[in-house]
Amino acid sequence: MLTAAYVGNRTIELQRARAAPPGRGQVRIHVAFVGLCGTDLHIVHGSMDRRVQVPLIFGHEMSGTVDEVGSGVDGWATGDKVTVMPLVWDATCPACRAGNTHVCQNLNFVGIDSPGALQPLWNVPASTLVRVPEDTGLREAALIEPVAVAVHDVRRGRVSAGDKIVVVGGGPIGLIIATVARHVGGDVAVVELDPTRRALAADLGFIALHPKDFDDPAWLNEWTGGAGADVVFEVSGAAGGITLAVPLAKVRGTIVVVGIHSEPRGVDLQRIFWRELTIVGARVYEKSDFETAVELVSADVIPTRTLITRVVPLAETQAGLAELEAGNAMKVLVDVRAGQPDEDAS
Repeated sequence: MLTAAYVGNRTIELQRARAAPPGRGQVRIHVAFVGLCGTDLHIVHGSMDRRVQVPLIFGHEMSGTVDEVGSGVDGWATGDKVTVMPLVWDATCPACRAGNTHVCQNLNFVGIDSPGALQPLWNVPASTLVRVPEDTGLREAALIEPVAVAVHDVRRGRVSAGDKIVVVGGGPIGLIIATVARHVGGDVAVVELDPTRRALAADLGFIALHPKDFDDPAWLNEWTGGAGADVVFEVSGAAGGITLAVPLAKVRGTIVVVGIHSEPRGVDLQRIFWRELTIVGARVYEKSDFETAVELVSADVIPTRTLITRVVPLAETQAGLAELEAGNAMKVLVDVRAGQPDEDAS
């Protein structure tokens, strides 16, 4: 079988591997689609070289079907549609003992810390499987993981019906957060520099703004009755994003930091103090977030067909990431089965 692996020096190589049978407690998945995301870009850019072991078969947003069930596994059968919650925790660290297993202090994020989904036959712990309804398409199901991210973010922000919500960053995660926040009753504005992404946000029914629209506070004051936003999601990961986010929040409002900030940022602590703001980190997800994400994708709440702008075969994984990096696509999926040799289990 052919796999796609990061081998260092910003390079992805197709490699031939032999599929292994699932071990005890494992399930082997016949992978269908893998979504490419910002974390994958960080890997290929070398930003995680101290963490990953090369060659690394990466990929953690995925869909597929059960191919084989290992010993000691109940409740799964060949052909079941699945996705994977790619977290394996140790259950012994202080975070786990406190009930926060999803942010285990020794977390194995599958697809980063261990081999991921860019391979046609993939062995994973049965505990990571999440069932996908039979009538949900595998293309759409590949977005369940990023939707779970958004569900967790919105839950961390404690968004309620009627809240004024600002999402800073109109990329895939930003638009999915906006969709989930609207689904629970929020009134949502998306702030985005890129005109194409801003237009897409408007097409999806959100208030779509340029950061310069906040140079004059009149619009925000009119929209919020002078209060400010109830919850602001910083999704851009840019210094300007967090600089913009803090002044938008109302007294005792909440700022949810979603974007990955790879270096320290300057933050207006005076504003945080003066308005008694709450800053919340939102890193991954919990099982309940995945279950909600399955429901939202299956019910067509998430505009998956709009967000998935390109599907590429495994051999074009690097090209797909390049498109993502250039901003030429919203969501790129890799069709892992496309281009596999006939004897793909060998």
